[in-house]
Amino acid sequence: MVMKSKENSAGAWAFLVGVILAVLIGLSTTILIDIPVLAEYSAQIYAILVILGLIVGFLNVTGKDTHTFLISGTVLVIVSRFGMESVRGSLIGIGVGDVVTGVFGALLALFVPATIIVALKTVFSIAKI
Repeated sequence: MVMKSKENSAGAWAFLVGVILAVLIGLSTTILIDIPVLAEYSAQIYAILVILGLIVGFLNVTGKDTHTFLISGTVLVIVSRFGMESVRGSLIGIGVGDVVTGVFGALLALFVPATIIVALKTVFSIAKI
């Protein structure tokens, strides 16, 4: 029987909900999926993504996972930001550029706060005497 740890389940749920929300809001800002409620409340949903990112940063990443999260979070943030620019220019003719840009932007709203919090926690743990 597999035993699951309950210590960071809130952070794991915040991460899962955040990624799903990020993809949904990214897709709903374009005409690919027409969800009027998500498009109407997109500013509030982006605020929820930022809050979920803070929760993920505070609760979900501890100990030995910090280094891995910082590397992967930093790569994700950098690639998403540069990907937004390059995809917008290269795929604009076929209509995919807006979709990818929306999803990348929403993922940035989730991962930037999480990565900043984990980086600050790491710096403060290194600075402890």
